[in-house]
Amino acid sequence: MAKLVAIHPQNPQQRLVIQVIDVLRAGGVIAYPTDSGYALGTTLGNKNGLEKIRKIRSLSKRHDFTLMMRDLSHIGEYAKLDNNAFRLLKKILPGAYTFILEGTRDVPKRLLHEKKKTIGVRVSHHGVVQALLEELGEPLMSVSLILEGREFYDIDDVRDAVDNQVDLIIDDGYCPPEPTTVIDLSAGGVEIIRHGAGDTSLLV
Repeated sequence: MAKLVAIHPQNPQQRLVIQVIDVLRAGGVIAYPTDSGYALGTTLGNKNGLEKIRKIRSLSKRHDFTLMMRDLSHIGEYAKLDNNAFRLLKKILPGAYTFILEGTRDVPKRLLHEKKKTIGVRVSHHGVVQALLEELGEPLMSVSLILEGREFYDIDDVRDAVDNQVDLIIDDGYCPPEPTTVIDLSAGGVEIIRHGAGDTSLLV
């Protein structure tokens, strides 16, 4: 059974944030709230955590993982940004967007798209996510918590589905699933792959 930690979304309690980070650094997988619903996360170098998440979600080896980043300066370490991409990200982040960018050498090859060598990146404005990333000091390897036939709005929904498959679940109340807007910048242009919670009018 997963450890359950209730963290305040606007004022995350530091001692509880540290508990979550301890679980992550020990190789754990967490279910956590974001500004676009619940997600599954583990540390960047955690191969076992990656496979665990793949198993929970029944994901193929080709599924793109997302790096949850603290801020824009963080992105430059893991993804290649030209001036146009940098200006766009600076204009609209943080928010409910996932950007597809070419990965740098700092990204483990197993996380990159097999052919395109791309990675998804996000900067969430969710208070709990920001607190976790601040304490962790590196990105979270992450995917949305999506399981066929289930919807995740609160902690009970999450526990019913993954209580025995993850190490820790964060509860911060109501967290409805609103998928991010996915934007591919890897080819130099702006291609909207999926319309979601992020406002696409800001892209012009």
